[in-house]
Amino acid sequence: MEVKNAAVIITGGSSGIGKETAKLFVERGANVLITGRNEEKLKKAADEIGAIPLAFDISDLKSIPAKAKEALDLLGGKLDVLLNNAGIGVFPFLGEITEEDLIQVYTTNVFGLTLLTQELLPVFKKQQAGNIINIGSTASMKGFARGTVYAASKFAVRGMTQSWQAELRKDNIRVSLVNPSEVTTAFANEERKEREEENNKLGSEDIAHTILSIVEMRDKGFVPEITVWATNPF
Repeated sequence: MEVKNAAVIITGGSSGIGKETAKLFVERGANVLITGRNEEKLKKAADEIGAIPLAFDISDLKSIPAKAKEALDLLGGKLDVLLNNAGIGVFPFLGEITEEDLIQVYTTNVFGLTLLTQELLPVFKKQQAGNIINIGSTASMKGFARGTVYAASKFAVRGMTQSWQAELRKDNIRVSLVNPSEVTTAFANEERKEREEENNKLGSEDIAHTILSIVEMRDKGFVPEITVWATNPF
């Protein structure tokens, strides 16, 4: 797909993978809208990279129809790429998991992601084209100690992605899953501060370039799933 002048929505775009991906798309000439819960942080990021900010908490499920419409209006009714990047995690051991843990993580990582995509789907179907990219994780593929809640949510995202591929391929809508291994971002940081990049972990830039390459592939092909590991994790 030609990225120049494309309309792009990126959830969780005020930091980390979302912000870095938005920056790359803006640099390629796309019109990019980013969402985030912290309006001040979101506006600062948008000003820095030249994106359109829309304060939006995807876990507020009742707000999704109105926010989806607002996003489309800000992009002139056009949409070429939806990057479902917003996500959270909690990591209790089995025996310590609460109902709140499950509801909190699933509401953002699964329910909000699904309902937002569903609201925007008619645009893709009408134009018989588009890209939906879900951010999974290596936790989408293999569980780990303390991963019951988070890994299960990402397994759900992987299953949904495969289901959407089966449903939407006939409409020329490309649905892809990107599985990063550990990335130095603000993820799971209670203060939501960006971490410094570490030698044995990926940076947001690595995932952003992966996402851009998926979208820039000519429309005849698509990447169903891609996993990105650090070269030397030791």
